[in-house]
Amino acid sequence: MTRVDSIVLLNTGEGKGKSSAAFGIMVRSWARGWDVAVIQFVKGGKWKIGERKLADQIGIEWHSLGDGFTWESKDLDETAAKGRHAFEQAKAKLASGNYEMVILDEITYIVKYGWVPIDEVVSAVKGRAPKTNVVMTGRYAPQELIDIADTVTEMKKIKHVYDTGVKAKKGIEY
Repeated sequence: MTRVDSIVLLNTGEGKGKSSAAFGIMVRSWARGWDVAVIQFVKGGKWKIGERKLADQIGIEWHSLGDGFTWESKDLDETAAKGRHAFEQAKAKLASGNYEMVILDEITYIVKYGWVPIDEVVSAVKGRAPKTNVVMTGRYAPQELIDIADTVTEMKKIKHVYDTGVKAKKGIEY
């Protein structure tokens, strides 16, 4: 077994828990004294998720740069522009060398929707500063992201209460 300067993790699949798992790593990284940054590509500032409250309390840098789910967008051009802006922020953080952990929450969507070419995302992650670890999350991970990740976990839904008409529950879903 060898040690490496950094690794890339990818949480994907149709099941719940991709972001939650990433935020568990966020807390673990922070507890080890690492500088941590979170970039959210879909959720915007209006989302009041529990993990964000924790991050604010313990001093983790957090950027919610999206404007919500695409099917709720009133202006898809603006939504796409926000996704591209979030990616530019992520690229800068990955390259800066200022973070031991960068979490790219729901980054797969900016590729799926064509807002940022996959080769740019791959280049940014591969070109990150040497000691910057990365966690990427989101459904529909393209093969190119799977290929560059060191660890890939697929979340598979077996059953979800949402399918029975129950709304998302604070403290469980967000």
